[in-house]
Order: sequence, then structure tokens, then C-alpha cells
Amino acid sequence: MSNKEAAKSFLKLAAAGHVQEAYDKHVASTFIHHNSHFAGDRQSLLTAMADASRQSPNKSLEIKQLFEEGETVIAHSLVTRGDPAAPGIAVIHILRFANGQIVELWDLAQPLAKDSPNENGMF
Repeated sequence: MSNKEAAKSFLKLAAAGHVQEAYDKHVASTFIHHNSHFAGDRQSLLTAMADASRQSPNKSLEIKQLFEEGETVIAHSLVTRGDPAAPGIAVIHILRFANGQIVELWDLAQPLAKDSPNENGMF
């Protein structure tokens, strides 16, 4: 499996509520991340992602663009939480791989503005 395919699998599994499976298949034991809302270790983000899945069980992730350069994969995605009243979220995940496993992750998110003056949209 290419790093690009592994990144896609990881993100889809995690968004579908299969967080433990996503980590078991794709995340190295030495994994670190840069999400400023949680401690930077593997278990902290796994727990946070599992909690988020329980809180938003109908969440979905649609990958709009996926790029691979060496050991880095970047995904540009639309995340929805299953609540039609909640705005979608544009998310960029940057995943660094080593030996076929995710070893480092950055994620950046921005809610979609309903009344944005930008006719190009987020995607």
C-alpha cells in the first residue's frame, strides 16, 4: 500500500468511527502530532478522536484533494458532523510516514462560512 493509500485509509476509517482500527493499521507506536488541543502523544490523539466519533457518530469525511511528496501526504477534505445545521469544515491533514506507518501528523481546520463573499469556495 502506498503512503497515499494508507493516508486515505487512515482518514476514512477514523472518520467512520473505526479509530482504533485506523491506528492499529496505520499509526506507528512512536507517532507524534501537532494538534494544539491535546497532548502530543499517540494515545492522547487516539482517545480524542474516539471521543469525537462517539459525540458525532454520523460524521463524514470527503477527501477533495490528496497529494504525496516523498514521505509526506497532504489531504484537503470536507468534514461534516451529520447535523445539517452545523457548518462543514475544511480540513488539511499533513501526514509524515516512515516505513509505511504514520509517524507525525498536523491538522488544520476552518469552518465553512455560509455567507462568504468568495465565489470560489473552500474547494
